[in-house]
Amino acid sequence: MLSLQEISDRLEIQDVLARYSDAIDSRRWDDLDGLFTVDADIDYTSMGGIRGTLAEQKAFLDANLPHFPAFQHLTATSTFDIAGDLARVRTICFNPMVVQDEKHVLFCGLWYRDTFARVHDEWRIKTRVEDRGWSLDLRR
Repeated sequence: MLSLQEISDRLEIQDVLARYSDAIDSRRWDDLDGLFTVDADIDYTSMGGIRGTLAEQKAFLDANLPHFPAFQHLTATSTFDIAGDLARVRTICFNPMVVQDEKHVLFCGLWYRDTFARVHDEWRIKTRVEDRGWSLDLRR
């Protein structure tokens, strides 16, 4: 049976995951500052991005996501391994991205493989690796 602490930890981590998707989909890059540790290592290379710090990722997102008029990060089904102030979490993500107009959409399936750290009583993403699952480029 899960302890109250583990239930609380899982809910707090799920909130970070939801806030990440909201920040990305709303193009509010500075909102990511409250979700990652200051020394976070973020690796988006398997889906065509870069590996770098949060500052480097924010610059990359700002430069590259304007090429996509719309997108959504739909996350679900997380697995949790929590040990004290560290948690390993794997979360599935479905990410449709409009390429030019709604007649050209790129569908991406991936997993986020994260290490979370509790910092000042808040969960933050310390490492994030995107694991590519599949993609489908749909043009009508």
